[in-house]
Amino acid sequence: MAAAFCRDRVLVFCFLVLLACAADGQLSPTFYSYTCPNLQSIVRSAMTQAVNKEGRMAASILRLFFHDCFVSGCDGSILLDDTSSFTGEKNAGPNANSVRGFEVIDTIKSNVETACKATVSCADILALAARDGVVLLGGPTWTVQLGRRDATTASQSSANSNLPSPSSSLPQLISSFSSKGLSARDMTALSGAHTIGQARCTTFRSHIYNDANVNASFASTRKQTCPASGGDSNLAPLDIQTPTTFDNRYYQNLVVRQGLLHSDQELFNNGSQDSLVRQYSTNAAAFSSDFAAAMVKMGNISPLTGTKGEIRLNCRKVNN
Repeated sequence: MAAAFCRDRVLVFCFLVLLACAADGQLSPTFYSYTCPNLQSIVRSAMTQAVNKEGRMAASILRLFFHDCFVSGCDGSILLDDTSSFTGEKNAGPNANSVRGFEVIDTIKSNVETACKATVSCADILALAARDGVVLLGGPTWTVQLGRRDATTASQSSANSNLPSPSSSLPQLISSFSSKGLSARDMTALSGAHTIGQARCTTFRSHIYNDANVNASFASTRKQTCPASGGDSNLAPLDIQTPTTFDNRYYQNLVVRQGLLHSDQELFNNGSQDSLVRQYSTNAAAFSSDFAAAMVKMGNISPLTGTKGEIRLNCRKVNN
């Protein structure tokens, strides 16, 4: 009986610690340990099914997380549909006809709600799903900090002004990431997310037709499915070598001038990041370690915690 009493007191103490962390705005990897203990396995199971169905989905969810965090912080605002009171982020220039994977997040949310009603935020589900997609394609893992709450509004104009463009220069990229508390090294590591996924012709046409710092044979190959006009939505792999494996081949591509986007090749173009790109191209472990650390930092951009925001019941709309 005494042992049971002590155990209960320990559980109460741990729960109070979690509440304290939430109240003072700290994220914690154990945030749902008592309120939704099976959360991570639920997310992993649904992501496994989604990625097995379509390998590209891992990249789509990772991009969704990046585009969420860079606009008003990691608050699930990108998941909101437009309403009569606000025009959200989904149809902003960098997102329209481009961001995808919303239905996968819907499925995960539904599964989580069945297990732990009104407990886990959409923002946290997206953070976990992004990590799991990377792992499922052979990439590194990291401990996801949890305790984010969901935004109750979204802003198309913020998405238009905060997301870096595929035509960005190196100084513009460094500045964009710096404004979010991320270093140039973080930026170069996070750009390695382009070792998976696809890009639309409209995002790389100018690079393959007009830029000088592109391998001629590579440009010729890409032009076959990306004409000088038309075919805007035609897709090409961001990593021509292993587009559905999370590895360091992206950096190997940059060294031989086979970056698909102008902004990709800017990382290796006689600039400040050349030496780091060379390091990552030959040291996969260094890239994996830096990428994981940078993902944790990115996931900590301006989260809503404590009593801010809400726990959305449907990721696409605010609660009534």
